[in-house]
Amino acid sequence: MANNLPPASRQDIARYKRNYRDEVDGVRLYQLLADAEDDPHLRDLYNRLSETEVRHRDLWARKLREAGVEPPSDRASLRVRMLGFLARRFGTAFVSPIVTRMEQSATTMYDDQPEAVDAHLPADERSHARLFRQISSGSRRHRSGVDIARIEGRHRGASGNAIRAAVLGANDGLVSNLSLVAGVAGADPDRGIVILAGVAGLLAGSLSMALGEWVSVRSSAEYFENQLAIERDELAEIPEEEEEELVLIYQAQGMDLEQARATAARVMSDPELALQTLAREELGMSEDADANPWVAGGVSFVMFAIGAVLPVLPWLVTEGVTATLASVILSGIGLFLLGALITFFTGRGALFSGTRMLVLGLAAAAITYGIGAAIGVGI
Repeated sequence: MANNLPPASRQDIARYKRNYRDEVDGVRLYQLLADAEDDPHLRDLYNRLSETEVRHRDLWARKLREAGVEPPSDRASLRVRMLGFLARRFGTAFVSPIVTRMEQSATTMYDDQPEAVDAHLPADERSHARLFRQISSGSRRHRSGVDIARIEGRHRGASGNAIRAAVLGANDGLVSNLSLVAGVAGADPDRGIVILAGVAGLLAGSLSMALGEWVSVRSSAEYFENQLAIERDELAEIPEEEEEELVLIYQAQGMDLEQARATAARVMSDPELALQTLAREELGMSEDADANPWVAGGVSFVMFAIGAVLPVLPWLVTEGVTATLASVILSGIGLFLLGALITFFTGRGALFSGTRMLVLGLAAAAITYGIGAAIGVGI
């Protein structure tokens, strides 16, 4: 097959050299991490990753020799040697976030290089990035096995993220519209203008929140669908490598090699389970990835509107100083309650969080009221 390829150009040779040096760094980096690692599971993992990088390095060495060029020096870069020094001094956990960023930046380096694609190098690079996300996340489970119920998709607990987002959405609506209403009221206009400003702020903010949430959730879903399609293709084309990747992931989570191989083999025996597991373990996708964007957008709209309507309500029945004070009091109650609700997620005391939210919200309203009053006087 190599005979059918055109001769390597100067640009190709420069690219081969660059790739070769990158893979030399990869080989040495994993060797240094293995030497510095106390955990036998991780040490074995780093050694096996180093073997993968050797295969990559040898590919580019062969390409260079086919082009009539000897590979450059196999001495690692100063950066890699420094990482090895830090790993020996402070442990591999100290440098794993740096290595994770390095691997993440390399996930697409081979996507447009046909020689690398033919040798499945892009899949290897994505695998390495995912593995280091696992390692640096601190989610290793030192026990006899990985959570089998999680692997098999059972006990899907509901996430508190949706509730948290709803509370924060209501808080955003309350603070922003209270500040808007207070600012307009400070200028002492007609009651209808304050109501118009409050309703306009409610609608504009609610629509903006809904659209932003819809786009966010839809974009996450599209990204997940794209990554899932890539994973499905890799599962069909290179199932042995995907199974090996699962073995490495389970080792990174604390399994010994035998347990990791047995678990990976059982998962891979069911294609649908394998796809779901690979997507979860490799891509790190949460269950929120398949959320309905219309529901998310609708909830954001409603919760923002609920918060935003509170400052406006008093102006529907009264006006002037009375309406302003009533708006502040009603909004203050809402701010305190929302601040107290947030303690379910922060763990802080309800009194502290509620008071903090109240003070910050009223401070924002006071500032805008003062600006409105100054503008009103100027007009």
